[in-house]
Amino acid sequence: MEHVISADGTRIALHRAGAGPSVVIVNGAFSTARDAGELATALADAGFTAITYDRRARGDSDDARAARTAVDPLREVDDLAAVIAAAGGDAAVLGHSSGAVLALVAAARGIPVRRLFLSEPPFHFGVDDADPSLPERLQALVDAERTGDAVVLFQREGVGLPDAMVEQIRQSPLFDALRALAQSTVYDAALTRDVSTPTPDMLAVAAPVTILCGEQTFPMLSVAAEKLAAAMPGAELLITPESLMHRLDVATATRVVAERLGASEA
Repeated sequence: MEHVISADGTRIALHRAGAGPSVVIVNGAFSTARDAGELATALADAGFTAITYDRRARGDSDDARAARTAVDPLREVDDLAAVIAAAGGDAAVLGHSSGAVLALVAAARGIPVRRLFLSEPPFHFGVDDADPSLPERLQALVDAERTGDAVVLFQREGVGLPDAMVEQIRQSPLFDALRALAQSTVYDAALTRDVSTPTPDMLAVAAPVTILCGEQTFPMLSVAAEKLAAAMPGAELLITPESLMHRLDVATATRVVAERLGASEA
């Protein structure tokens, strides 16, 4: 593990595996660098330097929240920029879920991205958006040390899980680990609120774009992938039968990256 320093002073933890062209993996909500470990190993075996990192307020990364008064999703763009700089100043980026949204925002703001792989980005395109006050309500719960309530609120309103599933998760041993990530839900909610619909700059990024979507996933994500591909001239849409219910299949993702970046799997 090593650390890089983001623009606001936040220490961001990252891990490297392998040697070759750099691929930065950007996870979605309720995940840490550890959750991308299997994918990183597979990419390393395929001839890449795979870089995973803990987004701010997760895992071994810090969060310089005390230095600000408002939630600003662009701070996570700064974090990704610092990680790419540590990767040599240029990298392909594979983002999943809100991580895909973050990757596309970063590319649109001029962060040097060689190629984008966007896995099931949750763009709403203005349909069934979460309440715009969600990030602030989540922050109020976290500030009151009601982290469990923040997790539940994000699952219900930010993700749209049914109450029965939310309660099942709340009663599971997994819940304490989710509570530790409660602050990060504020940033995921703010990011997806601010870019429910991709901006013209996002749709016109220079980097080649591959959009991945599981054959069996949440309907909203299928619609989002199709709309994004239709709105981005030259973007490639891949429907992947192996990726089930918003889980990116490791073997499929590795094959797609290797084919498009030209690294040898030998």
